[in-house]
Amino acid sequence: MSELPQYIESVAKLVDHMIDRYFVNTVGELNKASAYLLTAGGKRLRPAVVLLAADAVRKGSSEDILPAALALEVTHTFTLIHDDIMDDDKLRRGVPTVHTKWDMPTGILAGDVLCARAFEFICQSKANEEAKIRAVLMLARACADICEGQHKDMSFEHRNDVDEYEYMAMVREKTGVLYGAAAGIGGVLGGGSAQQVKALYNFGLNTGVAFQIQDDLIDLLAPPEKSGKDRASDLREGKQTLIMIKAREKGLDLSKYRRDLSNADIEAAIQELTAAGVIDEVKKIAADLVADSNKHLAVLPPSKERQLLMDVGEFFVTRSY
Repeated sequence: MSELPQYIESVAKLVDHMIDRYFVNTVGELNKASAYLLTAGGKRLRPAVVLLAADAVRKGSSEDILPAALALEVTHTFTLIHDDIMDDDKLRRGVPTVHTKWDMPTGILAGDVLCARAFEFICQSKANEEAKIRAVLMLARACADICEGQHKDMSFEHRNDVDEYEYMAMVREKTGVLYGAAAGIGGVLGGGSAQQVKALYNFGLNTGVAFQIQDDLIDLLAPPEKSGKDRASDLREGKQTLIMIKAREKGLDLSKYRRDLSNADIEAAIQELTAAGVIDEVKKIAADLVADSNKHLAVLPPSKERQLLMDVGEFFVTRSY
């Protein structure tokens, strides 16, 4: 049995401890709003990838770069706060979204604060200066790409002809690049070679795309008490997910679901998609991405950490939350 669940749990405790140290009991409403979603929980998967990548290139190096692991969680949270504003979502991690609990300007500024703090945490890692500069550049590029991907995702909502190629390009930017940065930053701060860092980045990028595909499935299939999100929000909003694209290719019209949906409506949509083979096809695309991405890790020496990275990819496409 994989040790991954225990490892992720241990990383989550480390990250939660750092969040308590840096964000809890801060003064001022903006600081409270910035800390709010961070303290609401989360799987802390990106920090786990950072630390595994570091130890995969140099055993024990993860202890020196814990602030970088926090930086990736903080960056991820900043993107969630802003995404929730743009999508007008009311629920995240089982609690009201930041802009719902406070207001939109405070939500925007809370996300901005977290974005800035992420770079501060990268610089607090114990690594040589050149490595930290490369890590900062990697995170900066990822943040810019995430914005581009989010913009594409929003523009897709006004179209009904988005194809699989466009979707995959969007997801690489919106989700894949942050996992790519997590693995790459862990590798570079851990002292990995250029070849190892590139391989880790590509591994993270591809598994990140698979993660988003699975997230789209969870949005539809998982009840809100398990996912912590508004169920079937993508379906209601007509988002051009891979599910929507594959359904259109098979001649299914999902526009009838662009309205308030009851549980019975959602179950009917799931049944329709399952019968047409859409769900299985989308799941296979995600699984194939993970299988291909694991090949990049062949440049790393065999280790428990390398195996756990491979297990991360498998977890990404089998999780239900």
